[in-house]
Amino acid sequence: INAQLCFFSDGSGRMIAGEDTGQKAGDRQGWGIFRLTGDGVGSFATDEVAKLVPTYQSSSDNAENYGCGVLPDGRVLTTDVGNQSSGQGDGQLIIWFPPYDSEQISYCKLDIGLTTAQAIEIDDEGRVYVATAFPTSAGVYRYTGPFPTDATPAGGCDSTDGTGAPLSSKVQKETFVGAGEHGMVTPSGLAFTADGHLLVSSVITGTINEYDADGQFVRTILQPPAGEAAGPEPISTGTPLGIAVGPDGTVYYADIGIVGTGIADFGPKDGIGTVRRITFRDGQPQPPETMASGYAFPDAVGVLTR
Repeated sequence: INAQLCFFSDGSGRMIAGEDTGQKAGDRQGWGIFRLTGDGVGSFATDEVAKLVPTYQSSSDNAENYGCGVLPDGRVLTTDVGNQSSGQGDGQLIIWFPPYDSEQISYCKLDIGLTTAQAIEIDDEGRVYVATAFPTSAGVYRYTGPFPTDATPAGGCDSTDGTGAPLSSKVQKETFVGAGEHGMVTPSGLAFTADGHLLVSSVITGTINEYDADGQFVRTILQPPAGEAAGPEPISTGTPLGIAVGPDGTVYYADIGIVGTGIADFGPKDGIGTVRRITFRDGQPQPPETMASGYAFPDAVGVLTR
């Protein structure tokens, strides 16, 4: 299990999570769709009911399934990371079509050139936001529909990619948040607040920023203490990858635990990841609280409301 967690809003108890590492022989890398049962910690259980398995571009890295999102009509969106440290961007944004009841689910690719694709978010108008973290072209991109309704030209999927998979050439894409300012170096996690603002995390710099509905910077709600940066010792406030917002406005984040002394040694380390939360007092973010620690590579946080 890896990457962003997404829940269907239809009351079915289904959730999505990436499955890309440690697969059994013969299993295919993809996103599992699970039915979640139980009422609390200790009683939760899952049953896999389907798996989303596309073709991947010829990435020099493991393709790595990461982002997910669910449109109101049940169509699912996913991203796979693609090349991460070198090479041409070949991460993908894909839309999937129900029903989800097997490992042969119909899909159409919307983008096959993303640079280290990360989280997905969907606004109230059905527009899709994707974070990309490769430093030379990092940012948050917004895609505007109409999106394909099936994998045929009549449904809006009018082309194919180099793997022979269905591809749409008609999706509108624009930069919503550019990287570089206010500590936003590697956009990673995305989450909307109740007032329609977008929170974006930058895992390398340990930052979470807030942007308005036009993509303009509002404020920073998390940054390392003065003098701290990713290095041999973990940043004391963590390195947030996945983020989520609870019904009361509390921000939760998965600190994947990035440390290192150089390029070859730099990255998440086993057993130092944490899950944290940021509460607000009079509208102002408070210092983060650690909810759990000792995790191995926590990628994402999901909030299930019932």
